[in-house]
Amino acid sequence: MVDVLGGRRLVTRDGAWVEAEAALQNKVVALYFAAGRCAPSRDFTPLLCDFYAELVGAARPPAPFEVVFVSADGSAREMWAFMRELHGAWLALPFHDPYRHELRTRYHITVTPRLVVLKPSGEIITDKGRKQIREQGLACFQNWVEAADVFQNFSG
Repeated sequence: MVDVLGGRRLVTRDGAWVEAEAALQNKVVALYFAAGRCAPSRDFTPLLCDFYAELVGAARPPAPFEVVFVSADGSAREMWAFMRELHGAWLALPFHDPYRHELRTRYHITVTPRLVVLKPSGEIITDKGRKQIREQGLACFQNWVEAADVFQNFSG
């Protein structure tokens, strides 16, 4: 993820800062483009929250997976309200980081929600993560891990 988020600081739902490189190293990373005012985002976020919790919170060892929220909200206040209400314990790019807009352009985000799943190199595994989670549930993660070539012994 050094190519995509290297050198950036991310924030947790609780407001703690983390270094992206340390938090995302050797993981499949899903960039979650969404907004609290968007009904489809509000519909999908609880499903993503459950997916994340099963992979990272409940699994032992935790799966090599992280979500980074890239807000499409209209203000930092809207972003924080959405995060605190519906989000899982994943990370977010700060609202005032202009890189949010670069990521939207880089990954051709025209609608939300969108879940773009990346290899550690930043290469796209799929830009249809939302659809795959809805249709395949946890089974899609094993495909992502194999495509990413990380922790091949994960058997979630």
